[in-house]
Parts: sequence; structure tokens; C-alpha cells
Amino acid sequence: MQYQFTHPGLLELALTHPSFAHEHPEEGGEEHHNQRLEFLGDAVLDFLVAAWLYQKHPDLPEGPLTRLRATLVCTTTLASLAQRLGLGEALRLGRGEEESGGNTRPANLCDAFEALAGALYLDGGLEVTWQRLEPWFAQEAQAILCAGSDVDAKSRFQEWAQADLGITPAYRIVDENGPDHAKVFTAQVLLNEQVAGEGQGSSKRLAEQAAAQAALDALT
Repeated sequence: MQYQFTHPGLLELALTHPSFAHEHPEEGGEEHHNQRLEFLGDAVLDFLVAAWLYQKHPDLPEGPLTRLRATLVCTTTLASLAQRLGLGEALRLGRGEEESGGNTRPANLCDAFEALAGALYLDGGLEVTWQRLEPWFAQEAQAILCAGSDVDAKSRFQEWAQADLGITPAYRIVDENGPDHAKVFTAQVLLNEQVAGEGQGSSKRLAEQAAAQAALDALT
């Protein structure tokens, strides 16, 4: 993605992890990191991806559009896009975060991508932001549609369980580990109190998705 920032400080801020700001208060203070840009970029991406899908796929009803958007802006997809853009290598991390592999952690990569979207919006507006990001999302959307993976694991497992067993799966978080900025959650999916699958993720939602996928894998 080629783009020359009018305000280069926005790009630097987008690539500054809170751990770096904490260790280098002389560069702008402990609040000089990418979390505010991440907040903005999250909203920008939701809107831009939704508007693009609405125009690009006039044949898709609300349900599939919602699932496809959710898959395109989920942590896994955005982290993958961040890796392909080389954001991991460019991230400014604190020493401890860097030594523990923070530049490959999906949550950090996702945050950086969202912050980059926020920075692009502030620097150039919505049109410029989407001009730079559309090719990446178009490629991802095509791969998702071809694979049928816009229907997430929880939805697929629930459809199977209700159709074959007449049971609606339930989920529970059984463990969480790690510091606040890098927690790992463990979830289980239950069928009538029986554990059907277990999985981990950087959020409760992702852990539940991983548990549902494990349950689906056990069926095959």
C-alpha cells in the first residue's frame, strides 16, 4: 500500500504500542500510543466495509452481508492483513512486549491495522482510506466467499446441533491468562452439559469461535 502521509506523526502514532509509550514518556507521554486511533479506525472500517459490501453484492440479503462484514473485520483477518502490510516489523513496542513476540501477536497486529485506518482517515478522508484498503479487502472477501467461511463456526455448529440433535449449544469461559493487553481466554462449547469442543483466543468471542470449530472438527 503506497501512501504519503501529509502528517507523518499520525503514522508513527498508529504504530506505537502502549508498552512503548509507557517506557518512553519523553516522546509524548504515556498516552501517546495507538489506542485512540484504533477506536476511530474500528468505526471507519465497519462503515467502509459495510458500504462496499452493500454496493458490491446487491444480491446478498442482510444476514450474509452481516456475516461477511464480521469476518472481514475480525481480529484474525485484520491481523493477517497487518502481517501482509509489514506492520508487525514496523510496530514500536516496549522491550518486554517485543521480547515476548508482541510483533506477531494477533491482537497487536489487529490494533495496528485499525489504528492505521484511523490515521488514513484523519490524514486523507474516507475516499483516500478506502482507495488504499479496498484491494486488500476485495481479495479477502473473494477468498472468504469461495471458501464459504463467511458463515462462522458458531453459526455452523449451532445449525448442525439444532438440526441433528434439537439442542442449542451453550458456551462458557473456563480460563483466562496473561496481562490485560495480551489475555488468552479458554472457552468450551456444551451440548446438554457435555463438552463438545474447547478453544482459545485473544478475546472471549474468538475463544468461543475456536471451541465451536474444534467441535465441528470432531464431527469429521
